[in-house]
Amino acid sequence: MSDRFFVVTGGPGAGKTSLIIELARCGFHTIPESGRAIIREEMASGGDALPWGNRMAFAERMLERDLRAYEDAQTLSGPVIFDRGIPDIMGYLTLCSLPVPPHVAAAAKAARYNRRAFLAPFWDEIFTQDSERKQTRAEAEATCAVMRETYTVLGYQITELPRADITTRADFVCEQRVN
Repeated sequence: MSDRFFVVTGGPGAGKTSLIIELARCGFHTIPESGRAIIREEMASGGDALPWGNRMAFAERMLERDLRAYEDAQTLSGPVIFDRGIPDIMGYLTLCSLPVPPHVAAAAKAARYNRRAFLAPFWDEIFTQDSERKQTRAEAEATCAVMRETYTVLGYQITELPRADITTRADFVCEQRVN
């Protein structure tokens, strides 16, 4: 477990990536979400490892990339903030009614983050869809609930982010003794 690795999780369109960008501006090491990068790569190459295509292949690609990011982050000093973590893959598979393979569950249990996981709650006022985020509002709310449950079952303490502007959210994270 790395006490200096922090995860921001939640449903799509809840402001996670905007918060990560703001925390990077504040000087934190940050790790971007793997899912969006994989979606862009698969769309460009005509692949089907997509959340609306081969969901299991998408999950496996996320696991591969997230494990690599976790290992690479070991070389960074100070706190590291992750835009989603390996447990999100378990949550994604659960949400899709797919079985969680033993190696995915083992990875989520082995590659631990700080006990405090930050949850960006569903926030209707900022939720938007785009070519990579096709989930409906109902799916976004369900994703948030599944991520809360997944991280809780894995022993994480959920700290819900305030529904506030990005600066206030970043200040909130910093006040939680992330530094």
